[in-house]
Amino acid sequence: MADEFLYERLDSVSDMGFLKKEIPSYLKDNLNPKFELRPYQVESFARFFRCLDADFPSKEWPLHFLFNMATGSGKTLIMAGLILYLYERGYRNFLFFVNSTNIIEKTRDNFLNPLANKFLFRENIRFGAKHVNVTPVVNFEGINENDINICFTTIQKLHSDLTTEKENAVTYEDFKDNKIVLLADEAHHINVGTKSQRDFEELNWEGTVRRIFEQNEDNLLLEFTATLDYAHQNIVKKYRNKVIYRYDLRQFRNDGYSKDVYIVQADFEEKERIMQALILSQYKQEVAAKHHINLKPVILFKAQKTIAQSQQNQANFHQLIENLIEDDVKRIRDKSDIPLVKKAFEFFESNGITSTQLAERLRKEFEESRCISVNEEKEKEVQQILLNTLEDKDNRIRAVFAVQKLNEGWDVLNLFDIVRCYTTRDSKADKPGKTTTAEAQLIGRGARYFPFVTSQQNDRFRRKFDNNLADEMRVLEELHYHSINDSRYIAELRTALIDEGMMDELEVSKSLQLKDSFKETEFYKGGLIYINERVTNNYGYVRSLADMGVSKKSYAHKIASGRGAIGTLLGDNEKVGKVAEAVQKDMKITEIPRHIVGNAIARQPFFTFRSIKKYFPQVASVREFVEADDYLGGLEITFSGDLAELDVLSNKAQLDAMIGLLGQIELEVRKRMTEYRGTEDFKPNAVYSIFSEKVL
Repeated sequence: MADEFLYERLDSVSDMGFLKKEIPSYLKDNLNPKFELRPYQVESFARFFRCLDADFPSKEWPLHFLFNMATGSGKTLIMAGLILYLYERGYRNFLFFVNSTNIIEKTRDNFLNPLANKFLFRENIRFGAKHVNVTPVVNFEGINENDINICFTTIQKLHSDLTTEKENAVTYEDFKDNKIVLLADEAHHINVGTKSQRDFEELNWEGTVRRIFEQNEDNLLLEFTATLDYAHQNIVKKYRNKVIYRYDLRQFRNDGYSKDVYIVQADFEEKERIMQALILSQYKQEVAAKHHINLKPVILFKAQKTIAQSQQNQANFHQLIENLIEDDVKRIRDKSDIPLVKKAFEFFESNGITSTQLAERLRKEFEESRCISVNEEKEKEVQQILLNTLEDKDNRIRAVFAVQKLNEGWDVLNLFDIVRCYTTRDSKADKPGKTTTAEAQLIGRGARYFPFVTSQQNDRFRRKFDNNLADEMRVLEELHYHSINDSRYIAELRTALIDEGMMDELEVSKSLQLKDSFKETEFYKGGLIYINERVTNNYGYVRSLADMGVSKKSYAHKIASGRGAIGTLLGDNEKVGKVAEAVQKDMKITEIPRHIVGNAIARQPFFTFRSIKKYFPQVASVREFVEADDYLGGLEITFSGDLAELDVLSNKAQLDAMIGLLGQIELEVRKRMTEYRGTEDFKPNAVYSIFSEKVL
């Protein structure tokens, strides 16, 4: 037990069913409803709740925990949920720091800008009847005690501000009288002292964080990283009782939340390798369009070391696109023997896309205005908005040119191809060198899954075709890394990808074949199977509470009278006192004063007008929802209690009853909430189109 990590002990607690995985409604309801919590995110919350409140061996104050979670697993959403949970627990001040300005700006947008595509909170955060703002601050002097106050900074700036006196900068005094939650992203960068065995009091980043953290015993330090060096003795010693959850890239991929990675090695010159990548990228876009999926796949062109190399790559690319003709496409079609490339050309042919049309589309899709470079820091800041919104419908970028700037903090789902624009290796003793390891880490970032749904598959965030690799939509679940045909390099890259968790050491494909005798039957050739479709549930059919499963018309509410009696059970006295029996009184919702009903609704985050309009779209206003017979107006509450209290019901009793009724309605409505529903229209499908040969 002494050598176990905290997360390993929590693994056992969770596996045995002793971990409560109930998420408070104020946490779920105040997150942006477009982000559905995944099982591993619920698990991470449950572990934090337990470790915050329960004792465990070697628990130390102030509390310090680390979430070791894969790139793409939604660490920032978990941060947002923890901020909400800790606000309810009395925390108001949050210090977010990381090593990169790029990540700071992206996180500010995600926490503060309701118009941002990845805004994490509900637009109007409410705790009961109280509206709460998320406010950016430069320090914690004169802050609003009702707000969620977040100071965003880099670890470098934080260290500089605290070691050099500056006007309006944070100081150690800020942390003495205020309890602070420190949120450290990409936290592996902080451990400069631990790795070098230097004292924390030295003037380094880690010492600065430690001094801030120890200013107040109620402080919390919550670190997040996808990269923790479990092979380093000092790191293991520091984090043994701090790693609350280890959900690494291997587990993330095995659970189906990432793209699958494939290395496309071709014995081509660089120009032809780029052409092959462009053709596959366009193939993915055409497949998505055929299946009504709005996808604009992006290619990353990776230079080796210098900005000059990347600039030359970009100049060569623009020249290639400007001069691209039909013969360039035909050359790849005729020379490439890669099965996926052959499949792409078969798709183009069967869908009437000629080589001339394909060349024309590539010239248009990859023209200079649709390419960006993110090499220099100044250039990167200018392009930051485009880079962080690559998935948006109005973002036209198809190609990105970079050297090292995107190795951390880049959050993109529609990256489908990476082209390695160099041929050198830096391995030693047949082991992956630093460049190859960095390439594997970049591939891990690019392997984030692009969410989509099919008529038969509900979960938009997980792979759907592991059991049918031959399906043409499978290509939308793959990231392709384009490289030269160098067997030693490919072996080294595979080793690095296996170490990262992005590839399995042993993969086996199994082909499922239909018997020839079955394929000759009349049932297979001419039989029909009737199948309905799955469509987005817009709740347009809902015209009453009953349509959402709320069948009860009356709800009981008991008012505690405080009356009682006392008597002996073992004595001779048989006259044991009796408690006065309760009486009942029915009251329609429309009879309860409007201000009381409004107050109750305001205290329940689920019943914002936005939410009401989503699940009951026929309702025009909150007033209609309260008064109409098909909604709250048709319900009543049965009060039971002392006669005197029922004669003149107090406002508090009526408010408590309304809150209880709304809570019950919410529970029943949530049972019927679903993102998709099956249509009642079943259409005929040929048996041979449903039962086909496939590869697992």
